[in-house]
Amino acid sequence: MGAAQQNTASPEPGGGCTPNVFGGMVTRTVGPRPWGRWRDVRAANTKEDEGVSASEVLVTGGTGSLGHRVVDRLRGPGYEVRTLSRSARGAGVVRGDLQTGEGLARALEGVDVLIHCASSPRKPRQTDVGGTGHLLEAAGRAGVSHVVFVSIVGVDRNPYPPYYRAKLESEKIVERSPVPWTILRATQFHGFALKQIRLLERLPVMMAPRGFLLQPMDIGEVADRMVELALSEPSGRVPDIGGPEVRALPDLARSYLKASGRRRRIVEVPVPGKAARALREGAQLAPGQTYGEIRWEEFLDGTLRSGFHGTGRKKLA
Repeated sequence: MGAAQQNTASPEPGGGCTPNVFGGMVTRTVGPRPWGRWRDVRAANTKEDEGVSASEVLVTGGTGSLGHRVVDRLRGPGYEVRTLSRSARGAGVVRGDLQTGEGLARALEGVDVLIHCASSPRKPRQTDVGGTGHLLEAAGRAGVSHVVFVSIVGVDRNPYPPYYRAKLESEKIVERSPVPWTILRATQFHGFALKQIRLLERLPVMMAPRGFLLQPMDIGEVADRMVELALSEPSGRVPDIGGPEVRALPDLARSYLKASGRRRRIVEVPVPGKAARALREGAQLAPGQTYGEIRWEEFLDGTLRSGFHGTGRKKLA
């Protein structure tokens, strides 16, 4: 079946609720939760089934923060999971360079499902745009039956940062590909927000951008959804997913300082520019499409203790 026939889905409101902001905090009503669905889908898709068979899966960026969680969830009976890497070695790792295209044809031999997690905020033109082009071209020649691509909520509403613009261009490359596809947009990971706050913390006074709205999400929960989609039929643009609460960046910073026992004065400063305005207006939010359950304070509690780096629902067990 051609890509044009398969990729007809459009984003619709998810099964969660709209996060409501009150003074930087949030109240919410938890809707139906999808936890465990990816395990059910994986168990159902055995080699003997007449439906989708995801027995051979290639994950790009499989050694990265999101990719390695996707790989971990796919490991099990009936699945051969490969990780594409330019330099890493080890069992299940295949060599390939997204920026040049070298090694991609060999890495994709026999692959049914391609999960594209590789990304580079530092080199978005080379890795995200050029790399996605090389990858999808090779996937088309290899006869891959399904590519799943992870993107960022609001890249079309806030295309001003170079990285967001590159992610939007990458989406279009996937959409034009002859390979049947699924694109999932997620809100920013908890770890991204933490990194920004720790950069601000370097100064004696934290100069936090005023009014920047985020809906941070646990990275393990995004991996859960990626696997569920990868082991299902190609669905085009699926509904966006977001974390359980909308928070202003200065509020997230205050919670971080409290959890870490640090003392800093926070001064909220206005930031000019189109990208900043889009963030204040909620361009990076997914209202009505709450998927994640792990809140910012829960993430901090785990992260500031050793051994937790975002694992999805298992973190709460």
